[in-house]
Amino acid sequence: MSILLAHEMGHYFMSRKYGVPATLPYFIPLPFPPFGTLGAIIKMKGIIINKKALFDIGIAGPLSGFIVSIPFIILGIKMSTIQFVTSEMAYLRLGDPLLFKILQKILIGSIPEGYDLSLHPLAYAGWVGLFVTALNLLPIGQLDGGHIVYAVFGNKSKWIFAFSICLLAILTIFYNPGWLLLVILLLIFGMRHPEPFDMETELDSKRKLFALIILLVFLLSFTVSPFPGLTITNENTGIPV
Repeated sequence: MSILLAHEMGHYFMSRKYGVPATLPYFIPLPFPPFGTLGAIIKMKGIIINKKALFDIGIAGPLSGFIVSIPFIILGIKMSTIQFVTSEMAYLRLGDPLLFKILQKILIGSIPEGYDLSLHPLAYAGWVGLFVTALNLLPIGQLDGGHIVYAVFGNKSKWIFAFSICLLAILTIFYNPGWLLLVILLLIFGMRHPEPFDMETELDSKRKLFALIILLVFLLSFTVSPFPGLTITNENTGIPV
């Protein structure tokens, strides 16, 4: 909840800075695992004045959520336990984002064969923060990544949207069918982007540098297969990564 709140409040405060009316975040409950929520949203009304405002509003949410996720991951990995696993144990296996792999290597080192890391709830919250960040930074349509790409490339961004959808579709067909619903939703709702009032004024070099930084954030947060599989047993071994 803290990570989702940070993400949406990043959008909220940046929207208010540029005079775009925005509501406080709405949290969407989901009383089922693995998250317990469908996330949070804010409603924005009015026209975004230029590419600078579009870029700043788009980047503020995922960057805020990513930053807040890091201490959760660090503290959570430190409090997680290494457990022996067998084929009879039931646990939700999670894919490793690159940042998780790096921090796990630094904080606890290599995990012996036949063992796995059973995540502390704080670490799992941090993992969810990275998952949400990566989803929002997909460079498509009206996702945060779509806002950023549109601010940087303007009308040329439609080719990036189409290329990204094709990559996601290939990923769905040949590697992870779990992406299918997202591909369908993006095809229906996500391929067009409204123009800011001023499309002529280009981004400055500082924002272009931040665009590269947010690309790095996406690469650190994304995992091809977030949920590789579930093994069934009578025992509960937590949520190891």
